[in-house]
Amino acid sequence: MGTAGTSTDETVGERRRLINVAYRLLGSLAEAEDAVQEAYARWYALPRSRQDEIVSPGAWLTTVTGRVCLDVLGSARARRERYVGAWLPDPLPDRAEWGHVPGTDPADQLVLDESVSMAFLVVLESMTPAERVAFVLHDVFRYPFAEIAGILRRTPAACKQLAASARRRVRAARAPATAAAVRADVVRQVKDAWEAKDIAALVDLLDPAAVMTADGGGNAGAAPRPVEGGARIAQYMAAIARKAPGLELLERSVNGAPGLVARHCGAVLTVAAFEVAEGRVTRIWAVRDPEKLRPWIG
Repeated sequence: MGTAGTSTDETVGERRRLINVAYRLLGSLAEAEDAVQEAYARWYALPRSRQDEIVSPGAWLTTVTGRVCLDVLGSARARRERYVGAWLPDPLPDRAEWGHVPGTDPADQLVLDESVSMAFLVVLESMTPAERVAFVLHDVFRYPFAEIAGILRRTPAACKQLAASARRRVRAARAPATAAAVRADVVRQVKDAWEAKDIAALVDLLDPAAVMTADGGGNAGAAPRPVEGGARIAQYMAAIARKAPGLELLERSVNGAPGLVARHCGAVLTVAAFEVAEGRVTRIWAVRDPEKLRPWIG
């Protein structure tokens, strides 16, 4: 136990789990990769004798990654306030749908489940950094509060309270559960109506109180503020289709749920995630910032 070879093997094997933790904490693939790289850099900077003293390198790396993410979340608020328009988490592709062979890219390491759905990540964005860390590590990854206390530098009881507060936010924002097949069917109907520029059909598919949020980051045209109301969203979508003749819409998994990808001349322009309740679309999150679309294969 404690040989250099074993220690190194253990730490390399932790990378996938750490990327999954960091993405859920930050909502950004690039920031998640940077956080994990920083944790590894700190590990390799330790003297060999100190590495050998650490009983669980994986736990050590998780603690450091969690602290790095906490710092990033603290500074991210100011950065996102300066962001042009709305900021949305990075959309995740299911690379298998694109015939992609898995490699070492961060997007290939991510497990697509309910905890990376766009709706869930948007709620996480509303939390304080400490709430988000406590909730994600405990409720999603099942870390004990005693370990989370070491990351947040608070008592386990305080961490438990933070997670409970975050849990209330999630419950308050959660839409009624909709079967995956129903969601896929609604998204398919939206695709058909959008392609046909059929405003009436789109209005029927959208909840009257639906909200669409678009993220262009100042690098692509996008509504600067959320578009509210099914009728206004339908008109906005039809206008987009008219402005881009030849727009190709593909049904694809977005963060593990049915979504749409809009391509023009082979290039991915928009990735849209949907929330569906009672057979109608209640939320649309449309990511258009090219920086966030890099993992998507055009």
